Amino acid sequence: MTFYILIAGIIFCMVMSIRTLFLVESGGKKFSLEDMLWLGNLYATILVGFALIYLLYELQNHSVILDMGNRLDGSFYEQLKTSFYFSAMTMFSVGYGDIAPIGMGRMIATIQAFIGYTLPAAFVIRTVIDLEQKERKNK
Repeated sequence: MTFYILIAGIIFCMVMSIRTLFLVESGGKKFSLEDMLWLGNLYATILVGFALIYLLYELQNHSVILDMGNRLDGSFYEQLKTSFYFSAMTMFSVGYGDIAPIGMGRMIATIQAFIGYTLPAAFVIRTVIDLEQKERKNK
């Protein structure tokens, strides 16, 4: 039961972070350090969230990723490192091939890769909308 509560909590946090892309602020502005920090925080939240999902599945003996063709084993710290590494490679690239998703992990990795590839476009769209709103207010 705790497993499902943790999964639900992690997914909730990630959805709430992504949701901020679609909230339009009243005072439009150009890209700023605040925007960069916001974007970095959003990526970190999604990356950490998916890493924890992979780790939780592994800790429940539901293998979702293979390291060089073998199940994850070793200490909790080693499994955590591998989960974070896999999450980062899935989020920012197509991966190196040393770690591969299996079973339910394939669907999770697909969702994460989709989010990783669409976030930059969503951020640009949000920035353009903010700038357009600022221009409308100034007219």
